Amino acid sequence: MGIKDSHAQSDFLLAFQGKNQRVPVWFMRQAGRYLPQYQALKANRRLSELFREPEIAGAITLQPVEILGVDAAILFADILTMPSGMGFHIDFIDGRGPVIANLIRHEGDIKRLGKFSGLEHVNRTIQLINKVLPPSIPLIGFAGSPYTVLSYLCHKHNRFMFENPPAFHQLMDLLTHNTIAYLQQQQAAGIKAFQLFDTWAGSLRHQDYKTFVLPYVQKIFKTVKLPSIYYLKNCSHLMDLMDQSGAQVLSVCETVDIADLKTTKGIQGNLFNNLLYANDQTLITETRRILKSAKAHHRKYIFNLSHGIMPDVHPLKLKLIVEEVHKFSWGKS
Repeated sequence: MGIKDSHAQSDFLLAFQGKNQRVPVWFMRQAGRYLPQYQALKANRRLSELFREPEIAGAITLQPVEILGVDAAILFADILTMPSGMGFHIDFIDGRGPVIANLIRHEGDIKRLGKFSGLEHVNRTIQLINKVLPPSIPLIGFAGSPYTVLSYLCHKHNRFMFENPPAFHQLMDLLTHNTIAYLQQQQAAGIKAFQLFDTWAGSLRHQDYKTFVLPYVQKIFKTVKLPSIYYLKNCSHLMDLMDQSGAQVLSVCETVDIADLKTTKGIQGNLFNNLLYANDQTLITETRRILKSAKAHHRKYIFNLSHGIMPDVHPLKLKLIVEEVHKFSWGKS
């Protein structure tokens, strides 16, 4: 670790108020697998070790700031970090993702769950990172949304949702309570903003999202008092409800044209992440197109991808985007 320097204000945090003079940029999944420096740290270590070792998790969090020049760091952790403190036996296996030994399979399994604990390593990681980051580069904390987290924890979760709605709501309420507590723990440790990841709720119908997801998301954004971002994948049919989430910034995927969005909220996004495989000129053209569209239609804006960085993307593609975004004349006051 070793960045510290700038005393400039944060373009990223100013963007929540629409007071930034330059477009801030960061990338979902920017801390991790596509970087050779990450692979060097990961050699001979299990992924779960990387999450739980504050010095290593902190170093991984900082790598994209040093290498790419992004305007925010995001905590190196996983959306299942919180439930790992609730009694779920979760292992992170390369090539398979999270493997959970004790899934929720019926209503009776809910009785073994309670408040999370044992995540002090997250606090320590945040504290170590903040000793190094300059004021101009804030640390973003995050959590998985209750529905997306439940989709990993519960066997046939959508069937459960319709077979036993009261038990489903009971689970969602418990996960919401713990998510709020987890984000507040991160806040106390020193994060400056947070993003709630809802990777799977976009698979739901409009009415089902409104009934089974939206109230819990709203509770989180109402309770956690920090600059907030809500990411919802496959969100085009849910934009009206996403706008009611209570988040200050809506992070949208490639299913949305940001020129069509009618909202007073901030917008984050939405370069299609598969374009990271395109040639440089195509990438520059697409980046400029999104920037121009954002400038024409939205006062508050943060540049990002439609989803996370894939593991085989070349870091120079991302550095090219950062440079292009920083060159763009935003000029709003």
